[in-house]
Amino acid sequence: MRNTVLKIFILLFGLTTSGYSQDFSALWQAHYSYNNIVDVVSGGDKIYAAAQNAVFEYDILTGQLKTITTVEGLSGEQITTIYYSEIYQYLLIGYETGLIEVFSETDDEVLTVVDILDKQNITPVNKRINHFFEHEGLVYISTDYGVSVYDLERLEFGDTYFLGDGGAQITVKQVSILNNEIYVACLNSNGVKKADLNNPNLIDFQQWETVILGDYYTINAINNKLYTVRSNKVLYEINGASINTLFTLPLLPLDADTSSSNLVYSTSNTIYVYNENLNLVSSFQPTTDFSTVFTSAITLDDTIYIGTETLGVLSHSISNSSGYSEILPEGPLFNETFRLNAETDIVWTSFGDYTESLNPSPARQRGLSYYRNETWQSIPYENLLNAKNLNSISVNPFNLRQIFVSSFQDGLLEINNREPIILFNENNSGLESIIGSTSLRVSASTFDRNGLLWSLTARAPNPLKSYDPNTGNWQGYDFSDIIQDITNGEFGFFDIAIDDNETKWIGSYKNGLMAFNENISNNPLRNIISEEQNLPFPRVTSLAVDNRNQLWVGTFSGLRVLYNTSGFYEDNNPTLSSIIILEDGIAKELLESQTITDIEVDGSNNKWIGTVDSGVFYFSPDGQTTIYHFTSDNSPLPSNRINDISIDSENGLVYIATIKGLLSFKAGGSKPGETLEDAFAYPNPVRPEYNILGSNDLNDINKGVKVSGLTERVNIKITDIEGNLVAEAQSNVNLRSSNTNYNFAIDGGTAIWNGKNFSNSIVRSGVYLIMISDLDSFETKVLKVLIIR
Repeated sequence: MRNTVLKIFILLFGLTTSGYSQDFSALWQAHYSYNNIVDVVSGGDKIYAAAQNAVFEYDILTGQLKTITTVEGLSGEQITTIYYSEIYQYLLIGYETGLIEVFSETDDEVLTVVDILDKQNITPVNKRINHFFEHEGLVYISTDYGVSVYDLERLEFGDTYFLGDGGAQITVKQVSILNNEIYVACLNSNGVKKADLNNPNLIDFQQWETVILGDYYTINAINNKLYTVRSNKVLYEINGASINTLFTLPLLPLDADTSSSNLVYSTSNTIYVYNENLNLVSSFQPTTDFSTVFTSAITLDDTIYIGTETLGVLSHSISNSSGYSEILPEGPLFNETFRLNAETDIVWTSFGDYTESLNPSPARQRGLSYYRNETWQSIPYENLLNAKNLNSISVNPFNLRQIFVSSFQDGLLEINNREPIILFNENNSGLESIIGSTSLRVSASTFDRNGLLWSLTARAPNPLKSYDPNTGNWQGYDFSDIIQDITNGEFGFFDIAIDDNETKWIGSYKNGLMAFNENISNNPLRNIISEEQNLPFPRVTSLAVDNRNQLWVGTFSGLRVLYNTSGFYEDNNPTLSSIIILEDGIAKELLESQTITDIEVDGSNNKWIGTVDSGVFYFSPDGQTTIYHFTSDNSPLPSNRINDISIDSENGLVYIATIKGLLSFKAGGSKPGETLEDAFAYPNPVRPEYNILGSNDLNDINKGVKVSGLTERVNIKITDIEGNLVAEAQSNVNLRSSNTNYNFAIDGGTAIWNGKNFSNSIVRSGVYLIMISDLDSFETKVLKVLIIR
């Protein structure tokens, strides 16, 4: 957990540990999906809705939405329930793992409470938080092991009740209190139990009385009456020692709550609203326009707010048939982004996938989402021509509004101007399905510098295909020199990269690193597959050609580099190289045995590398320096399993897709331009309230004076108005990734100056000249920046 402040109390529950989480909003932005709502509650004039691993609040008076995510300090784990305390203005968030987080509405801080999560005598599968119930400053927490009590005034735990026979752990779904008696609804035939709230020895299971046997999912008090629902869907009233059978619900409730003098039962297809006398006030079902599955509901005044699996929160008047309105922040369709492309002004995301063994089952009938002008929009599956398991996304470099999305079931989907145009398959293109099957499994794809699209198809006679969007011409290439058995000799391909020599480098499942160049007449298809060639594992999962035409190779078990791509076909025994680094004076292989999921190269030739269980690494061009290592412990990443990475080279934004959500990081570097025509400095003027001067960390792009629009090799001198040199930097020399603490550094097409001179002092107020010289073309440009201190 991201704990920066620790408070330790020795209490009855054990060692209580809590800490305030870090806010990452300066450099990170979350892009979570809010379609699938786990729980919805009310507090004051706001509605709080919990999605899978993030929360949003909706102000019913202003209509404003606010998100609370891992960027603000949440853990990113699977949420199970939430509760808002109006007295203390705390939002309590419960998780599958037993973690509890307390969000303070007054100061936006997140308190992380790990007591249950870390408790050794409770098995992990029993730590799930099921429900919160507040009474006189105490919150009674229903869990899969029993009930724990949490003091909202002191923010610390009290007693824990293990209520099974002999004090065994049993599942408690809900707690309610009526007439100074505490009631719990239990599963596993443990029934409904009750005890005197004033009993000082409630930790003794023998102090609890079983009111009724069976499995009970809800327990709610309203109008001085108590109601519970059994697993057979029968609703009972508990009145002292008597049990009254009332009626049977059509489905077992997923959620039950009391609000605004109403008792609300939520089933998957109907919400039932009862008044305090248990008369049905209204019921709500999905409609043709709002077809979804319900998960939870709450009433506030005359409006019901319904959590759904696909549409966020739906609001509806209770007293009239006004129709539904959707309430949810913008976001992608799902959190499980499988592939993304941020190479243009539109960030595309896909959610279809395949397994590590390249199995497309189960079929994913999911749409696409794209992020444009800081707004998320989606194309539903119904509009995607029945293309399932959508994965790799390639943008035509000569027509940025034309994209191609691979389907690992149905072929290749073309989209123009965000409209699906055609689904290429074996009937209308050169693509080939599996022999004896209609399954057409296209995975990795990329464009070459001539505008040809190259794609890979699993278990096809000609796995490599080129397609010319201008002429419509398809060309297939045979791999039988390496893959003799089309069906079982190779399961498929993970990645493709094209170098400056027009060699297509292919990462395969069984046949290692493959290379194909149609311009080579003698043996155009080769591969590196053996340990003797320093390939640690024949499964090559990711490839990237860097700015020096060197090939970086990610495998199932480590990282390798092919430095001489140009001489590959002349080398009779090509060998990959490991990167050896010194760690505490000991030589060590970089990312040894790590499963690499993606490699991306930025404008400074630095490498972003995603892994299957160790988060994201950001390395210097040669891999010798680790600039960043982001994990779920030190960043807002909700998971250490990285699916994909893509870089917006114009804005220096790095998009990182995990199995639990998508985030972007402000790296600050940018792709070099062709000329200095568009070079500019910002902010300008630099005002004292900006507080951006003097930082020694040039990686914090929120600090310092930036110069953007630079070419690949420049020298920059900064002088005062009298011509005195105060700072100087040169491309590929003064790097942000360097261990040297530069005051002025260049990262691709962007330079950052912290405002310090050669004496390491912040410069005085005045006008400063930024003189840029291209070291190759000898083009020059002079900029001015005004600094006010």
